Amino acid sequence: MAIRIVRLGSARSPHEGIRIGTVRRPPRGVPKSEFATGNWYDVWLPNLAPAAETIKLWRAEPTAKEWRAFTRRYRSEMAQPDASRLLDVLAALSHDSNFSAGCYCEDESHCHRSILRQLLVDRGADVVQDS
Repeated sequence: MAIRIVRLGSARSPHEGIRIGTVRRPPRGVPKSEFATGNWYDVWLPNLAPAAETIKLWRAEPTAKEWRAFTRRYRSEMAQPDASRLLDVLAALSHDSNFSAGCYCEDESHCHRSILRQLLVDRGADVVQDS
């Protein structure tokens, strides 16, 4: 059992389980009825997405300084009690369930999901290491 960190909209892996969207906004132009069938997500958990102000720091190809600022800000958000408790729940569930969490970004290395992955690992979650 484990969490898989995925790009939303990508093909699902066998035994992936439910897919959690950790994004601020639903996919553009996609009817709500097609979120799951289009491999976007089964449930939406925007509480684990970067805040709108933090997203403004994000760029597809950030400089090292920009990426450090984004990372610092997102980690600070995830250290807040509500987000921290959600991360603890997901880490605990990963020992008994298969599920996935993700975002739309093409490159995980420049996406909050890379940070989310590490935050879950730091909490002892079972995380599939491929992306």
